[in-house]
Amino acid sequence: MFNYFSSDFTLGILGGGQLGKMLLYETRKFDIKTHVLDPSDDAPCKISCNVFEQGSLQDFNTVYNFGKKVDILTFEIENVNVKALEKLESEGVTVYPSSETLYIIQDKSIQKRFYKEHKIPTAPFKVFENKNLFTEALVRNELHYPFVWKSCLGGYDGRGVSIIRNFEDIVPLPDTACIVEKLIPFKNELAVVVARNPKGEIKTYPVVEMEFHPQANQVEYVICPARIDEAVASKARSIAEQVSKAFQHVGLLAVEMFQTEDDDIIVNESAPRPHNSCHYSIEASYTNQFEQHIRAILNLPLGKTESKLSGIMVNLIGDEGHTGNVVYKNLEKIMAMDGVTPHIYGKKETRPFRKMGHVTIVHKNIDEAHKIAEKVKDTIKVISK
Repeated sequence: MFNYFSSDFTLGILGGGQLGKMLLYETRKFDIKTHVLDPSDDAPCKISCNVFEQGSLQDFNTVYNFGKKVDILTFEIENVNVKALEKLESEGVTVYPSSETLYIIQDKSIQKRFYKEHKIPTAPFKVFENKNLFTEALVRNELHYPFVWKSCLGGYDGRGVSIIRNFEDIVPLPDTACIVEKLIPFKNELAVVVARNPKGEIKTYPVVEMEFHPQANQVEYVICPARIDEAVASKARSIAEQVSKAFQHVGLLAVEMFQTEDDDIIVNESAPRPHNSCHYSIEASYTNQFEQHIRAILNLPLGKTESKLSGIMVNLIGDEGHTGNVVYKNLEKIMAMDGVTPHIYGKKETRPFRKMGHVTIVHKNIDEAHKIAEKVKDTIKVISK
């Protein structure tokens, strides 16, 4: 086995945001040398890695030249030049998750067709190359309101996704390749994070339940364990493993799902990296998701995924009406609450609905944890000076 610890082995991370910063907590714990590439000179990762490079994640030469300097390359964001990753793999650089996994994930139309091909349950959909073809299909009554419109490329954190209830909702949509999905009535939005190493060892984290902010369309609370029947939870974990095996990915794969009104599970989309839905694991799990990702990509034994306590995560997002240098109002008040741990991502500038941090609440009782989470959300404010 390669000596990863206190050695010249170098792990490269594409993307220097908060996910990368939290990965670096684990590499520092294990004394693993790291290089990070990010377009921003103020990236949260800059203070924690061994070598930081500023550069575009979209530029072929920048990503390729960065990858040649490291032993294993991973990423904390999907918006990366896949061609550069393919070239690096062809020259013997290990990239986890692979360029093939990332290629499928990056384009939602390819991702949806992948689910269909592998008989993974997902909402019925149609793909359109541009807005004109999409509106023509609507005129021909091939689509029926309401439905979900998604941009094929670039959407994240609720961006690039709209529920279309009438023709007026179509007017502001961009002219881009898109998919249209049937709007499925559902009870819960769920997620399962799956870890897989090159040996094929697989472990799943407990099913979590996600509550969304009605305006920002971002996750507001992540609740672990999900408040669902054990049979539904078992089905969700089984389908998440099915998705993992189909991708043959290495690292983490977050599988977002819907629990329908009939208690069926359908897959919405997946992300091949540490994920917002598993941030609770830092305080609540035996092995947090960031350590697990490191274990997986280094082909080390996977850690225990069970929770020590119930956990709820609250996203800290910028308050409406505030743009500029960030202030965390009442932070000391939430720190006085039992079982509450804030995580500040290191972004100096706030703006409405920007993810600035999260707070984890752990408790023996999930209902008590939820009450504390609501108090946390009502207390802390992310504002500008």
